[in-house]
Amino acid sequence: MDSKYKSFGDFISRKREEQQITIREMARRLGVSAPFLSDVEKDRRNPFDIDRLEQTAAILEMDKADRDLMYDLAGKGRNSVAPDLPNYIIERSYVSAALRTARDLDAGEEEWFKFVEELKKRKG
Repeated sequence: MDSKYKSFGDFISRKREEQQITIREMARRLGVSAPFLSDVEKDRRNPFDIDRLEQTAAILEMDKADRDLMYDLAGKGRNSVAPDLPNYIIERSYVSAALRTARDLDAGEEEWFKFVEELKKRKG
């Protein structure tokens, strides 16, 4: 993941500032305290759970690309999979099988990009 943001907290802080929302106002909308949100933005606390991430995306009017990046940064911040993916993986055994196959074959970035492009062709 190539990102201009250092971390989940940096991303949230900068997106909030772009929207000209104070930390107190953002905290109020999220239903958390301003010190708690400050700790999240300074990476002293773990990134939000999926529900609060969805709230954050709505408040900050994120497009799909920013939402996906936020999920990726949240997962990385928790040293875990992006929080929007586990249910998709759990509910589809073939996804786990595909991931294991890719892992066992040491699939590289180019192979994954080709796979994703093939899937995108089916969408249109």
